[in-house]
Amino acid sequence: MGSTKSKLIQLFKERKDYVSGQKLAEELEISRTAVWKNIKELEKDGFVFESLKRKGYRLLESPVSISPSDIQQSLRTTELGKPLFYFQEVTSTQEKIHMLAKEGYPNGTVVLAGEQTAGKGRRKREWSSLKGKGMWMSVLLRPPFSPGKAPQLTLVTATTIVRVLQEFGVTATIKWPNDIMIGDRKVCGILTEMKAELDCIDYLVLGIGLNVNQAEAEMPEELKKKATSLYNEKNEVFKIEEIVSHLLNRFEQELDRFYKEGFLPFQKEWQASGYKTGEWIDVSTWNKPWRAKVIRIEEDGALTVLDEYGEEQRLYSAEILWNDHYHS
Repeated sequence: MGSTKSKLIQLFKERKDYVSGQKLAEELEISRTAVWKNIKELEKDGFVFESLKRKGYRLLESPVSISPSDIQQSLRTTELGKPLFYFQEVTSTQEKIHMLAKEGYPNGTVVLAGEQTAGKGRRKREWSSLKGKGMWMSVLLRPPFSPGKAPQLTLVTATTIVRVLQEFGVTATIKWPNDIMIGDRKVCGILTEMKAELDCIDYLVLGIGLNVNQAEAEMPEELKKKATSLYNEKNEVFKIEEIVSHLLNRFEQELDRFYKEGFLPFQKEWQASGYKTGEWIDVSTWNKPWRAKVIRIEEDGALTVLDEYGEEQRLYSAEILWNDHYHS
């Protein structure tokens, strides 16, 4: 999804000084007039440039806000993103959408934030959500099934994200139960929460945190070996609005397929995209460490592994050492 504008932004961010129009034209293989037109388009998007004769252009300021109208204009959905709420800053999008759910907002309501000051992942772990650098989003669903199928929805979400990232030229895998990986580093996390009775779901919320435009230097020191971003992997600035609209469009299609066809198609897709599938990992259950080979995902969301004695074991919860830097 690389565009001339995103490549232009990248060049300015690499130089951090004046760049001549001729140099930009040569590097982008376009005319100097096309360079000027692209800069004017970027100024409409909120970028601020300075230009000086004989020196060229310099990027002074980048926009940090996301345009909800741009997203909604690109939506082909019936329900997802209708309505869509955007906040420059929230404690967490999950907290906001729980409030909206309790107020009776419909299936498909989306909350998107420029920054989360108290973003969270599984087991109440902190999620680093830098301002304007990622897709911090929660989706409200009121699904027509029992609470026992909620784990399947997390896996449907994961396979959808992997497909969307492929559309942007990024190859990713799914680490059980809810992380998206590029290589051995996490790029996205999914948090599923719900309010339910014994046999029916009142509502379910899906929190999705995707690292988009963070440079490695901007990441917390303790995450540099564990986390990555699309920018780090592709050396390209991505438009967050495009990713959001692509994801919501695809997700509504996949939800319809899930409701009609069940979990089996997604089970097969997870199998094809599973992180460490067919490889040995270190597992600890009841404080007892053992070796296991990742085999498959089950319909109830369990991970089936092969132990050292050749016996299949189902994991519903476990401490796993996935690689040298990643426990879960």
